[in-house]
Amino acid sequence: MIGGATVQSLPPEMLARIRRLEIHARRLVANVFLGQYHSVFKGRGIEFSEVRQYEAGDDVRMIDWNVTARMGVPYVKQYIEERELTVLLAVDVSASSGFTSTAVSKRELAAEVAATLAFAAVSNNDRVGLLTFTDGVEQYVPPGKSRRHVLRMVRELLYHEPQSRGTDIGAALTYLARIAKRRAIIFLISDFFDTGWESALRAASLRHEVVALTLTDPREERLPSAGLIEMEDAETGARTLVDTSDAGVRATYARRAQAAAAQRRRTLAAIGVDEVALRTDRSYVEPLLRAFRARELRRR
Repeated sequence: MIGGATVQSLPPEMLARIRRLEIHARRLVANVFLGQYHSVFKGRGIEFSEVRQYEAGDDVRMIDWNVTARMGVPYVKQYIEERELTVLLAVDVSASSGFTSTAVSKRELAAEVAATLAFAAVSNNDRVGLLTFTDGVEQYVPPGKSRRHVLRMVRELLYHEPQSRGTDIGAALTYLARIAKRRAIIFLISDFFDTGWESALRAASLRHEVVALTLTDPREERLPSAGLIEMEDAETGARTLVDTSDAGVRATYARRAQAAAAQRRRTLAAIGVDEVALRTDRSYVEPLLRAFRARELRRR
């Protein structure tokens, strides 16, 4: 069953798309991300596993004296890392996420990245949940750890029809802060076409571990020389006629995009939130791996 519907009841094209994404994500997890995820995102501590007979070189502080007394020979306690974490995927599904000038929209890219992170989490016996948002909370799927649970989230990411067009990152983070009772890892996936989210992100990062995955389409950075075109804001519906044959217009557009991206990077860094910059015209695998490696090196 996926999201309340049995697999058999899903339209064939929907089922095929979900299966393709599952296969791709699970292959990446098995071949690329599994060890990296485990080493970067640590568990909450250690828990007792078992006792075994003492061996030369063992820490004498770990001797279990009760068992030693019963068995007549030294035994030591063994502990393992308590792995279970809570991972929350907060994914922007506002109207701008549907924009694309490439083969993949920002929303499709978000779904692929989220699916990979979700399968990495459940492969490590972690719980993963999903929050989709526009200028309000669209849907919340509480954390779980089964394959069926992840497939439900994939379906919602690909096929949920948002009720609104705008973006309110602050409202999404405030909602997560209210319902997430224990410390969690929050992957915030958005194009960040919003303002006023800084204080909510700062508050969330004090309690949780937050990673920002920022999504960009190349057309949002640079305009082609295509004459007069009418540009529409996907979220507000506002339209503007732009002469893209004018080199000055294209240069101004590019400068503004670069300035906005630089300001976002500075703000995230000041808050202490890592940014993983992803683009619809490039693979997300290497940027995500670089971010994981950098995070691991800092922790060491």
